[in-house]
Amino acid sequence: MNKINSVSRGVVAVLVLLGLAGCAGMSGQDKSTAIGAGVGAVGGAVLTGGSAIGTVGGAAVGGVIGHEINKDK
Repeated sequence: MNKINSVSRGVVAVLVLLGLAGCAGMSGQDKSTAIGAGVGAVGGAVLTGGSAIGTVGGAAVGGVIGHEINKDK
């Protein structure tokens, strides 16, 4: 079980780095939307005990909030 955890952590770290590299050409509003969706997904998963519906719902709500917070004027 320990080996699986270490491999999983490595995979997550690589995915996070690739995701951050993909944000280089985004506008400020796009970045806020992506960050809001990520935070919302984590919050939704925590609040619903990891249910898929809670995670997706949290991501949707977080994305909308992030989009509206940094709206271009």
